Amino acid sequence: MAVIDTAAAPAAGRRERTGWYLYDWANSAFSTTVITVFLGPFLTTVTEQAAGCPLGADECHGRVHPLGITVAAGSYFPYLVSLSVLLTVVVLPIMGAVADRSARKKPLLAAAAFTGATATAGFAFVTGERYLLGGLLFLIANIAFGASVVVYNSFLPQLAGPDERDRVSSRGWAIGYLGGGLLLLANLVVVQLFSRDGDHQRTLDLARWCIVSAGLWWGLFTLLPLRWLREHPPAAARTARGNVLLDGFRQLGRTLRGLRAYPLTLFFLLAYLIYNDGIQTVIALASQYGTEELRLQQGDLIITILLVQFLAFGGALLLGALAERIGARKTILISLALWLAVMLAAYWLPAGEPVPFMLLGVAIGLVLGGSQALSRSLFSQLIPAGREGEYYGFYEISDKGTSWLGPLAFGVVYQLTNSYRIGIVSLIVFFVVGGILLAMVPMRRAIQAAGNVAPRLI
Repeated sequence: MAVIDTAAAPAAGRRERTGWYLYDWANSAFSTTVITVFLGPFLTTVTEQAAGCPLGADECHGRVHPLGITVAAGSYFPYLVSLSVLLTVVVLPIMGAVADRSARKKPLLAAAAFTGATATAGFAFVTGERYLLGGLLFLIANIAFGASVVVYNSFLPQLAGPDERDRVSSRGWAIGYLGGGLLLLANLVVVQLFSRDGDHQRTLDLARWCIVSAGLWWGLFTLLPLRWLREHPPAAARTARGNVLLDGFRQLGRTLRGLRAYPLTLFFLLAYLIYNDGIQTVIALASQYGTEELRLQQGDLIITILLVQFLAFGGALLLGALAERIGARKTILISLALWLAVMLAAYWLPAGEPVPFMLLGVAIGLVLGGSQALSRSLFSQLIPAGREGEYYGFYEISDKGTSWLGPLAFGVVYQLTNSYRIGIVSLIVFFVVGGILLAMVPMRRAIQAAGNVAPRLI
């Protein structure tokens, strides 16, 4: 397979980088407003209604039976997250392989983004007990979200050199958190203005329309990166013949067989999949933990997530600056130690008291963006040139809400114990094991083995 001469790649200007940053601004509405805040409690409530529990009940131990499978109402959403990643195991690497064989990535980005945005806006029709419709729309939106980010991430090596990628990646994450935070702030204002104490139906309706607003935001702001990004056709696209989709399938097969030629890249990916699984599970299930276990109001949860969003904007830039001084891997390891402390603190949070939950949100905000942005840029150093889409397809399997081991563990623990606290503390293992594996990777040797030039600090 031909590869790209990255040194000869055209330099990206400020306008193009800004366009790249703005797709993070666009899609963060889905990961923040939908995944992190509203969808878990909303879909859990709809599922509880389908299980026969009255709206607003303090506890619900009812069961639903999708496709004849008995599922606890409280476990339905975590199981859906796990199911979505089982589907993305196939979809995302194929999307990456197709992107690497295509001379035009922007139409792929557009197709995935607008599919996800449309499915998210489709929650306008998830009323009453339509938990199955809600589950289907979530699966479509989450898979499309992951597919769009695969294509989006594959632009990074063409936008920045080895010593610039930590900074460029961190700026993208920071701007994404700012955009997601602004939409969430608008939704907070709506919830506070129009909600009524004791009116659980109105609260549910407001949550539904907040989810819809994220779909509209995602679709609208995707227009800007599609206008400002430039195509950087890989060598494989310039030499490809025949059907790009079929070529993508064939190339994916070759990549899977050739992964053993880059064992250190694979080892890093394993470490990332484990520790990021823990991060994504916290993001996806934090609001469910807050409402079901800590008995917090929706407004308290949104304020906390707003703190996380706006602090993550600064935190991503701060950890990016720290990485320029001590290297990306050391900075990620520091952030994982802080994540471990956060999980231990979450277990002891008192019910009914929003201030301790908000303080925990402050700690999460400081480490969230940086740990993810630096992982993305560090992985870009380990990818053989010309295969960015394929490798980011594997990477994205556990990125931004598509993790599955963590939600599966959380759902199983809850079903066995009926305790969200035990479920949340069970996630500690992901940070410990992932951090140990990351520390074991000889990073400079791994970068050189992939045929790339190592940055000054790693």
